[in-house]
Amino acid sequence: MLLIEDDRELVSLLSGVLRDEGYSVDVATDGQRGLHLGLTRRYDALVVDRRLPALDGLDLLGRLRSRAVRAPVLLLTALGTVHDRVDGLDAGADDYLVKPFELDELSARLRALCRRGRDATDVLRIGSGRLYVGPREVELADGERIALAAREFALLWALASRPNLVHSRSELRRLVFQEAPASSIVDTYVYYLRRKLGRQVVRTVRGLGYRLGSL
Repeated sequence: MLLIEDDRELVSLLSGVLRDEGYSVDVATDGQRGLHLGLTRRYDALVVDRRLPALDGLDLLGRLRSRAVRAPVLLLTALGTVHDRVDGLDAGADDYLVKPFELDELSARLRALCRRGRDATDVLRIGSGRLYVGPREVELADGERIALAAREFALLWALASRPNLVHSRSELRRLVFQEAPASSIVDTYVYYLRRKLGRQVVRTVRGLGYRLGSL
């Protein structure tokens, strides 16, 4: 479980409750740290406060979803209007809980989200292979599964979502590596994908960029 909340008293209370229920809990007290953890580790669910320092909770959700992080998210907020709830759900939250709330309700909602996350796995085909969102894995034609790092997966998902399109390096950097300063980062992660999945998985279109290849 990833808990992203800047109220330290609430963090202490919630992390204790969650651990008592058997969850292993990572904590981030600002949006940037929460984004880093969400992109580099796998979680059954995330609890995210809407108003966070460094990076707003809705912006954080949008960045996670754009990088194919599909773990269910429970959004916590003091903003309880219908418009606020719609904004949260549109940003990528799976459920919404308005402060103050009962701890029993929080626990029940998280149990439901974790069940839903285990039951629903998004799949995208790559020729004769498959790309699985939940475990961030590629299944080859022979049935072998290969795990990918978060950014490797996000890059391959971006290419596979529009398989017939040539993507420029600047577009892929904007979609997948927004906070990365190095302009060569797209080429680096294409290299990582080819090393794991074979050179044919990403095709270079000279002078234009990259497109999806085959497994």
